[in-house]
Amino acid sequence: MPEKAANFAWSNPRVHQWFKILTIVVFLGILILCGSDGLNINTFHTGFPFSEFTILPQVQQPSSQDLNFGNFSAQLQIKNSNHTHLNSSKTHQNPSPNFNPKPLNLSKPQKKENPRFNLSWVSPDLEANYSSNLLTKWLTPGGVPCKDSRTVDIKIQSLDSDSESTIELSAGEVHEFVFQAIDGSGEPHCLGGDYFETDLSGGNWKSRPPIKDFGNGTYVVSLQIHPDFAGNYNFTIILLYRHFEGLKFSPARFVFDKVLRVIPIVFVNSNSNSHLPEVEQCKKFDFTKDVWSGRWTRHARNENCHISNDGRYRCQKPSFPCVHPWCSGPLGLLESNGWVYSTHCSFKLYSSEEAWNSLNNRWIFWWGDSNHCDTIRNILHFVLDVQSIPIVPRIFDMNITNPKNPSQKVRFTSIFNGHSNHTGNYQGLDSLSDPNYRELLRSYFTDNNAVPDTMIMNSGLHDGVHWPNIRQFIKGADFAASFWGDVMKGVRERGFSPPVVIYRTTVATGGYARSMAFNPQKMEVFNGVLLDRMREYRVLDRVVDDFDMTYPWHYDNRCNDGVHYGRAPLKAKWRDGQIGHQYFVDLMLGHVLISAMSPCSDSR
Repeated sequence: MPEKAANFAWSNPRVHQWFKILTIVVFLGILILCGSDGLNINTFHTGFPFSEFTILPQVQQPSSQDLNFGNFSAQLQIKNSNHTHLNSSKTHQNPSPNFNPKPLNLSKPQKKENPRFNLSWVSPDLEANYSSNLLTKWLTPGGVPCKDSRTVDIKIQSLDSDSESTIELSAGEVHEFVFQAIDGSGEPHCLGGDYFETDLSGGNWKSRPPIKDFGNGTYVVSLQIHPDFAGNYNFTIILLYRHFEGLKFSPARFVFDKVLRVIPIVFVNSNSNSHLPEVEQCKKFDFTKDVWSGRWTRHARNENCHISNDGRYRCQKPSFPCVHPWCSGPLGLLESNGWVYSTHCSFKLYSSEEAWNSLNNRWIFWWGDSNHCDTIRNILHFVLDVQSIPIVPRIFDMNITNPKNPSQKVRFTSIFNGHSNHTGNYQGLDSLSDPNYRELLRSYFTDNNAVPDTMIMNSGLHDGVHWPNIRQFIKGADFAASFWGDVMKGVRERGFSPPVVIYRTTVATGGYARSMAFNPQKMEVFNGVLLDRMREYRVLDRVVDDFDMTYPWHYDNRCNDGVHYGRAPLKAKWRDGQIGHQYFVDLMLGHVLISAMSPCSDSR
């Protein structure tokens, strides 16, 4: 009787014992096998049996053909079943595309992670091999309808809706939204290179949300504000140029400049257990980051502040203090009516005495365009309190004495690089093609007694007009980086320590200049190319990203004349028709540069 035999076997205690052993062996084998294939128990929530599961898309080069993004590899996000999701039809909270849970070691007791700092700041980086990858993207052929079409609009799956309900996002978290470029027929455009200007503004916050271009017509934009600034915001997207057309020699006829979205968003403090790391004051290491993603925050407001007869806006007392952690020192000296810039770190604002103590007996060599002339003058007038130098010319070399303490001196040397002849314009890096100009520069680094302590360099505005295409600019940037690498090599061979080299990125040109040969798309690309080449030749030590610093203020000419953010204060009609202009953006740059070249930043 087969049935009885079977029943007899299962009723035998010895069989039960061997079955248990076999089951344990199989289970352990599965654990070992899955562990080697990357199974991670951290993927699962401790409240697993009582949780609701939500599948969210992971940002991994989405297909331009799938506007529902259903082809994304999925990340598992678990939320407690009693959690109320605020406006879930309009809220999008993606994990970072680099999310990679650490494996759990079951052989050691597990410590609960401190939930105090379980969020992170958005932090874009300069793409590796930037110049060569840029050329590849720029030269990508068309040949198919979706590549030969032209972008006229976008589709943002998570934000575009006919619903009038308010979009609410949690403050502190990074919210990533994928959007698709579409053509005039509403079909996907499947080629990258479109240049979108982005702005996230509230009453006390202004920032540029970073965008990643996947090269196939899809993009991802990251939104984030600090919980201290929760409230009402407008998120704006402008299509300025299509497919690298801002890089053309004469880009004005290609400018699109269309506002595609103005999306009201309310950021709320919905999770009291989540915290961002505190922004710490910048040290040496912080200036090695090539691309910044900062914000301007406001900590005071004087509605009755009017321009004075000397063109200045003294809206708070000079001693008005910074608010921790967004800056340190006297915020009133910035004359910004409460605005201050911070990024992955915050900056010290220097009193005159502190600045002199930092720069005393140092030699600072500047090589760049006329924005350097403005910044030097503003540092002298507003920070060092030296009023005896009304204008800084394109060629400038002077030992400057502290008027309140004659024992303190600093040497500023500035050489214009817009042209090999300081009266000319629109050569940029190609000024180095002149051998006499190269020898002039070398002469400051071949003195037998001393070489500069710090070199602050910049180029871009004049390059935008000069170079016929991006391939030629890459060659020019490579030659410039090679030249300066050779200069620094000569300094070392003579037994001197080479200067600390700081690259100050080119400004985001503003207002009318957004459509010109030095438009923001071209300047951002030129910044990346020169950084890439300088890194290749091991010339660069530190970076000050003035492009990011100026970007939130570049949509009009209130803080700039198009290409300069530091023109001297003047109570006169400005380019935008108003009397006077704001100059605090360049004053902020001056304080940031002092921090970057301060001896105190030489230790971490």
